[in-house]
Amino acid sequence: MDATVPEIRISQPQPQPEPSPAHQQAPTGAAAQEHSAIRRFLLSRGNSALADRIFKTLMVLCALSIFAIVLLIATELICTSDLAWHNFGFQFFYKGYFDPATGLPSYWDPVNGHFSALPFVYGTLVSSLLALLMAVPLAVGVAIFLTEMCPRFLRGPLAFLTELLAAIPSIIYGLWAVFILVPLLREHVNPVLIGLFGWTGLFNNDNPTGLGFFAAAFILAIMILPIISSLTREVMTAVPHSQREAVLALGATRWEMIRMGVLRNARIGIVGAIILGLGRALGETMAVTMVIGNDPEIHPSLLANGSSMAAVIANEFAEAVSDLHRSALIEIGLALFIVTILVNALARLLVWAVTRGAPAHTH
Repeated sequence: MDATVPEIRISQPQPQPEPSPAHQQAPTGAAAQEHSAIRRFLLSRGNSALADRIFKTLMVLCALSIFAIVLLIATELICTSDLAWHNFGFQFFYKGYFDPATGLPSYWDPVNGHFSALPFVYGTLVSSLLALLMAVPLAVGVAIFLTEMCPRFLRGPLAFLTELLAAIPSIIYGLWAVFILVPLLREHVNPVLIGLFGWTGLFNNDNPTGLGFFAAAFILAIMILPIISSLTREVMTAVPHSQREAVLALGATRWEMIRMGVLRNARIGIVGAIILGLGRALGETMAVTMVIGNDPEIHPSLLANGSSMAAVIANEFAEAVSDLHRSALIEIGLALFIVTILVNALARLLVWAVTRGAPAHTH
């Protein structure tokens, strides 16, 4: 006997379309009126191609004005230093004169018309490089702490105070150095350096004033510290967090992670930050003029008085005794101008090589 199996059909409920909200329905009369008002405004404005061309032209002129200003400065310096170039040539920067009566070198003698920039180049390089030796370890340490170790609530204020040092005028640094730093070095620091390293000839006891290369380098180190620290933070922040996590995942300590995962990847940018600080130190004028001693001679001792390229221009340009004297000072300014541009361009290129594509903020 055949059993008939009844067919069972289950009908699934069809989803009912949800009613569209009121704001998704056809626009009301007010919305249509608003759209028509906007459309009428756009149509009544007319063609804006002329305004766009005017705006583009103004922006291009603003950009080209920077090149024009630099070109005008360079042209003026070259033209006004022509007399010194014809008299001394490139020997002006590396050759001195010897007094036949005493047999001693005479580098800068405006009365007799003998000019050589060698002592000023020497003083600029010594004070700037010594300032880098002081500032770089501290600036990199501050950047590492702010980027990798500092608590979040302290990071902003500490970074602000560090960058605040760059906003202080150089004359304030100079006054602080004259009344606070120089007496401190003269009475407490220089005697220790003379006792420990006097045998090297770099710290001779022949300058009781406390002025000199060391005092100038000390104040320069304070002035370039925020520049190096800020750029170092920027390039360290640009290092991807995956680098840090990968090094930590291999069992490295925090110091090993910073050394291998961060500093190694940011080293080119850090070098650029250091070079940018060097460019700032090379061109500093007022603070260095107040503490370097302003002696146009070459001394091996870091505690001796000296001078720099910017300091001699600030001291003597207004009292130049002849056209040749003035032209020699302008030639020093031209050399300083060219060196500063090259150093800053190289530093910016190195920093850009690390930070390209990275966010600009560091906090």
